[in-house]
Amino acid sequence: MNSRKDQLNALDRLLTIMDELREQCPWDKKQTMQSLRHLTIEETYELGDAILDNDLNEVKMELGDVLLHIIFYSKIGSETNDFDIADVANAICDKLINRHPHIYGDVKVADAEEVKRNWEQIKLKEGKTSVLEGVPSSLPALVKANRIQDKVAGVGFDWEKPEQVFEKVQEELGELQVEVTSGEIDKIESEFGDVLFSMINYARFLGVNPENALERTNKKFIKRFQYLEKNAKQMGKNLQDMTLKEMDVFWNEAKTKE
Repeated sequence: MNSRKDQLNALDRLLTIMDELREQCPWDKKQTMQSLRHLTIEETYELGDAILDNDLNEVKMELGDVLLHIIFYSKIGSETNDFDIADVANAICDKLINRHPHIYGDVKVADAEEVKRNWEQIKLKEGKTSVLEGVPSSLPALVKANRIQDKVAGVGFDWEKPEQVFEKVQEELGELQVEVTSGEIDKIESEFGDVLFSMINYARFLGVNPENALERTNKKFIKRFQYLEKNAKQMGKNLQDMTLKEMDVFWNEAKTKE
């Protein structure tokens, strides 16, 4: 691994390159925070994919892309004299020190859960009016639900045991079935949302990240379906002309190869 000096030199090199690109490259010169935003979101998702795939070389590359965006935003901020990379780094350093009084103060904690509870209490003292204030409104619904539940649990609004949450899941499924029978789509959608919300909560109690779990299933489904497509093509068949029974043969083959 690189020494701290080498690490700092690498960051200095990136800062210098950013300065040069901002001054000389037509594309980089015209970028704004608004124009970079969707690209930053895309890069973050690509990093998430690499982490799920456990491809550490790809994680390294994607982290570089995300770091570039942080440097880019900081450079733009410095051009308007609002902030630069030092302000960004110092702000997060100050926040970390303030929110870890068990490390940088005399507070005692028993475990990680107590650290989380202290974290939320400190945020309220910093001026937050709600523990949910830090949940971005633009988050995907599944991720947002997980963050909401995690944050309210941090201040004690939570179930005591996983069994209680599972009972809630079953209760919500029953209520969904009642509305399915009624056929009113608005009520069905509402109850379906309650089922998803309770399932996400149950995942938290099981120590499972629901976003990761669902994405793993997505990847698994894609891999199996593409195996089915490949074998059907080799047989000269179109999927539309195959029966479910015929497709299931290849689907089950794909499962055995995993």
